[in-house]
Amino acid sequence: MKIEKLTENKIRVIINDEDLKQNHTDLHTIMTKSLENQGLFLNILSKAEKEVGFYTENCKLLIEAFSTPDDMFVFTITKYNETDFKDILPNTPKKLTVKRKSVNINNSNSIYKFDSFDEFCNFCNCINNKNQFEINKLSKHISLYLYNDTYYLILSNININYKNIKIFYNTISEFGKFVSNSNTFKTKLIEHGNSIIKKNAISIGIKYFSE
Repeated sequence: MKIEKLTENKIRVIINDEDLKQNHTDLHTIMTKSLENQGLFLNILSKAEKEVGFYTENCKLLIEAFSTPDDMFVFTITKYNETDFKDILPNTPKKLTVKRKSVNINNSNSIYKFDSFDEFCNFCNCINNKNQFEINKLSKHISLYLYNDTYYLILSNININYKNIKIFYNTISEFGKFVSNSNTFKTKLIEHGNSIIKKNAISIGIKYFSE
């Protein structure tokens, strides 16, 4: 289980099959039962409190989740105090929604978004440290655009037979969020967004912004 503190009020939790076994749960249980009623949820909160100082006492929680092609689960947990929660969702009881969202690794295009440029740099640094990716063999057309204060990484003409493609998607999901495979959205970004790195975005990010 890996826990990353995104902001003071939000964390990202990445769970693999071994974590599920240790918590006596499985894919079917997560998808069909409320996470709040499972021991796994309590373990996540306890670990988050110890490791990153994410305290949730007297807070309302909103939880989003999606799975990767390798059945890794990524949870985003956001906490609100009572006042904030009522302002955001007036007269709405606390509800947990878990949606399964898988990335189609057989598509030749993928677009991911990063909340900040630092998140993109952290991703590049992780790719560099893993030292197992030949980015030019994954895709020769990778660009970074800024649109509506959000950074979008566009991967075009992806080599779907690249041997480490699943590992790559698992890695990028730790830092960014899959948005679309759509050529229409890609065109929108190119026409209306600001080009930050026009080509070789990951390689340039590794060269100039990774540690």
